[in-house]
Amino acid sequence: MGTQHRSLVHPEQPRPVRQVPTDRDHRRRPARRRPRGHRPDRRRPRETATVEADRVSRQAGRVDALAAKADKKHAAAEAAWTRHTADVERLPPGGEPIKLDHHSGARHRRDVERAHRSIGAAVRAGDDAEEYARRAAAATHTTGARHNPVTVANRIKALAADIRRLERQVVADTYDRETGYRPATDDEKEARRARLAPRIDQKRDQHAYWVQIRAEQQATGHATNYSPANVRKGDAVKIRGSWHRVARANQKSVSVETEYSWTDRAPWHEVQDHKPATL
Repeated sequence: MGTQHRSLVHPEQPRPVRQVPTDRDHRRRPARRRPRGHRPDRRRPRETATVEADRVSRQAGRVDALAAKADKKHAAAEAAWTRHTADVERLPPGGEPIKLDHHSGARHRRDVERAHRSIGAAVRAGDDAEEYARRAAAATHTTGARHNPVTVANRIKALAADIRRLERQVVADTYDRETGYRPATDDEKEARRARLAPRIDQKRDQHAYWVQIRAEQQATGHATNYSPANVRKGDAVKIRGSWHRVARANQKSVSVETEYSWTDRAPWHEVQDHKPATL
């Protein structure tokens, strides 16, 4: 008897599937090798001026694309209404009913159905044209809203708070399971400073950029610059479109009188106009 060879694969175990190379594998490009010692710095953010310029450029392109789309939709709506007018003109004048037993009944019914479909298409095309016109108008005001003087001032305030928060994290106490909170060592502070440095630098760059934008707005008169130096108790200030009498000029805000027993307070950058008290 000849020698029987046993298979090493268990009968119930599935046989391994051989990977057959495909044309796609042959067309796959090899990975590009970087020079030795090259380490891309992914932690270094771009400058704020560059980011904002790119944002404005993309927004301008979006406005142009939406405006072109709105014009195209408007032309399609006009064409749809023209087709509907032609379909209505095919109908018998005076709203003549369909004559079921007459030879013209089938044609009359088709004309009515065609007119019904065309008016639906015209209405939908008109709605699409209005929607894209609304989107184009909204996109036009996006950049302006981002550079609104009040928004810019609020952004500067928020960025300054973020910088202070990150700087506090560098010198914050360290929690120890045995002793609880303890002052951080110099090595721990240095490690935190190295870890948070990219974020702090980014926040400082953003803060400096928007401070410059606000200074330019104040120089051109687009933003106000009121403070306790030029506003006194009893003066009138305009806040959010309404005039109020000043109850107290604070360092960072102004308190105004109300018709109730309390006063309201608003930051100085929300003051739109000022009238000195008449003697």
